[in-house]
Amino acid sequence: MPAAALVLTACGNGTEEPTTTEDPAEDTAEPTTEDTEEPTDEEPAEPEPDEGAEEEGEEIARADADLVIWADDTRAPILEPLAEEFGEAEGISVAVQEVPFDQIRDLVSVQGPAGQGPDVFIGAHDWLGELAENGVVEPLDLGGAEGDYLEVATQAFSYDGTNYGLPYSIENIALVRNTELAPEAAETLEDMVEVGTSAVDAGDADLPVAWQQDPGDPFHNYWVVTGAGGYVFGQQDDGSYDAEDVGIDSEGGLRAAEIFGELAEQGVVNSDVTYDVMIDTFASGRAPFAVTGPWALPDFGDVDYVVEPLPSVDGNPAGPFVGVQGVMVSAFAENSLAATTFVLDYLGQEEVQLELYEAGGRPPALQSAFDAVSDDPDVAGFGAAGETGRPMPAIPEMGAVWTAWTDAYQNIFAGNDPEAAFEEAAEQIRNTIDAG
Repeated sequence: MPAAALVLTACGNGTEEPTTTEDPAEDTAEPTTEDTEEPTDEEPAEPEPDEGAEEEGEEIARADADLVIWADDTRAPILEPLAEEFGEAEGISVAVQEVPFDQIRDLVSVQGPAGQGPDVFIGAHDWLGELAENGVVEPLDLGGAEGDYLEVATQAFSYDGTNYGLPYSIENIALVRNTELAPEAAETLEDMVEVGTSAVDAGDADLPVAWQQDPGDPFHNYWVVTGAGGYVFGQQDDGSYDAEDVGIDSEGGLRAAEIFGELAEQGVVNSDVTYDVMIDTFASGRAPFAVTGPWALPDFGDVDYVVEPLPSVDGNPAGPFVGVQGVMVSAFAENSLAATTFVLDYLGQEEVQLELYEAGGRPPALQSAFDAVSDDPDVAGFGAAGETGRPMPAIPEMGAVWTAWTDAYQNIFAGNDPEAAFEEAAEQIRNTIDAG
C-alpha cells in the first residue's frame, strides 16, 4: 500500500473541544490548541483487549505485541481495523491501546525511555517542544508528500527544521454569527462592535459578542493581536519560532493592548464571560456573535448561524492560533520501520482521514478528503478563518507566556493602562525565559 500524499487544511465543525495543551484558557474553554489535547492514534490489539489507565497518572502496561499504538477513545476504534490489516500484511502482532488523550504525552515521556511506551501515538503539535527536547519523539520524513500540506500544518509539526508528525486535522476559532440578530457579515472589528452594541442597546442581546475571557484569554484574543501587527514570538522564514523575539510589547502588540482597552470600555470584553456564559448567551439567541471554535457548535441549539472569518483589525486580516493534530512515532519504538510504515502508508488514506473527521469533528488533513466535506458550510467557514492563522508555538518557552499574558488582559479589563499591562507581561515573559 503506497504512502498517500497529504494536504492539511483548516478546521471545521465538530463535537469535541480544542486539542492544544498548553493554554490555560483552553482548559476552561473546553478546547486543547483540542480539549486541550485530544487526538491520539494507536494500533489495534490482536487477541489482547485494549488497555488503558484506570486512574489519571497511572502507568499503562504495554501490550504484548510487536507494534503498539496509543489513541484516545475517539480514534482507537478507527485505528483498530487498520492495525489488524497492517499486522496481517506484515506478519506481526499489532495492538491498539485506548489511553485518555490528556495522559498520552506524560505517559509517553515517562514510559517510553523505560521500554513500556507505545511505538505510535496520536497527539497535538504543541507537545513537540517537550517531546523533541527530551528525545522522546522520532523524526518523520514525509518525503514528497511534504509539499502537499498547507504551510501552517508543516510549520506546526516542524521543530528546529525537522518534521515529527503526520497531521490528520487542524482546528482554529472563527466568528460565529447569529443571522437573525446580525443579517450581514462583520467585515471589520468596528463593524462587529457596532452591530453588537446596537443589539444590546435595543434590548435584543445581553452581550455584544459572546467572547470568553475569564479573566483574560490569550488564545481567543490572538486574532486581534495579529491583526494589529503584533505577535507572541517572531517567526523564521521556515515558520519556526524565535523565543528571543517576544512581540507582545512590539508596536503591533501595544496597538492590540490599546484596542482591548477600548473594547473593555465599550463593554465588548470583560472577565465575567466564561466558556459557559459564551455558550449559554449565544445558544439562547442573546448575542449576535460568538468567537469560538468547532467544539462549541453542537451546543448552539436552534440558533440560525453561519461560521465566517474573523473580522479585520486596522485593515489587516486576523490570524488566530491554529492547533494541529497528528500521529507520531516514539524514539523508543521497538520496530521503528514498521511504525513509520504504518503511519505513512495507512493513516494518509482518504477514507481514514474521513473517518477521523466523522469521529472527531475536525476536518481531514488530506486535501481530497477535505474537499469531500468542504460543502459543509461550517467546515468551509472555519477553513476560511484558518487560512491566515498561525500555528500555536510548540517551543518550551511558550509555557512562560500564558499566565503573564492572561494577567495583562485582566489588568486591562480592570481599568489599568493597556500598554503598561502588555509591557509588564512581555518583561515577565523574558525574565522567565532567561531564568529557565
